[in-house]
Amino acid sequence: MKQLSLDNLRTFVGVIEQGGYAKAGQWLGRSQPAISLQIKKLEEQLGKKLFTKVGQRHLPSSDGNWLYPKAKELLELNDSIFRSLDPTPLRGRMRLGIPNEFASTLLPGLIGEFSKRYPDVSLEVTSALSRELLQPSRRNDFDMILALVNPEQTTDGDVILEDEVVWVGDPAHPLISQNIALVLAPDGCIYRSRVITHLKQQTTAWKISYTNADLSGLVAAIQQGLGITALARSSMPANLIELKHRNLPALGGINVCLFIQSTQHPVVSRTLADFITRRLRER
Repeated sequence: MKQLSLDNLRTFVGVIEQGGYAKAGQWLGRSQPAISLQIKKLEEQLGKKLFTKVGQRHLPSSDGNWLYPKAKELLELNDSIFRSLDPTPLRGRMRLGIPNEFASTLLPGLIGEFSKRYPDVSLEVTSALSRELLQPSRRNDFDMILALVNPEQTTDGDVILEDEVVWVGDPAHPLISQNIALVLAPDGCIYRSRVITHLKQQTTAWKISYTNADLSGLVAAIQQGLGITALARSSMPANLIELKHRNLPALGGINVCLFIQSTQHPVVSRTLADFITRRLRER
């Protein structure tokens, strides 16, 4: 028996409703290559081309337009089954602390899907640097914290993803090797300290050309050609690319950890934790 992947169908619907692979990736919290791979698998399984590329846009083909309402119907049926069979609908308030970069790339799709499935759960999200979120004076402000932790550092959080810190830039602005311009978050950012430590160990000239605590501000600066940055691979925006160059040192690994602070709503906490974990591992 052939079986369609509902996850691939959700991505297919997302590409149509969001207007392209990149926007669907942002909405679903996945990278553009991951979106492309899911669409390719769906097309191979059906033996049909579902999209036609017109310029930079992916428009549904006639087969794609035929499939779209049926995919929506399947997804709604799937979601309604889970809602109907849940004997104790989730209710409550969850205060989530999350790093800025994950707030921009992970939350848009996650919040939409989670809120649709659990409409009686109120999510209050605060984004800040991992170090700020984990300060003892602030930890009690949150029921759950997603944060970056150096692999050599002991932690009471659950390591949900062992990731890599990678160099990130804009494809329209290639790296100029003789002088590396950096676009970084302020002091206290784990990426900033990692980048500076590694660049000081080699002779290539570098400078910090722009500083901003918000990922959207950093992305805008990168797209204007002001420099490059470093991020956990799982938090990389779909409109940027990973850079590899002989003058860019390897930046090592990073652990993405989840800290469940409160047991007031254990079912809500575990469900949200599972959502976050699954989304990060799919990117």
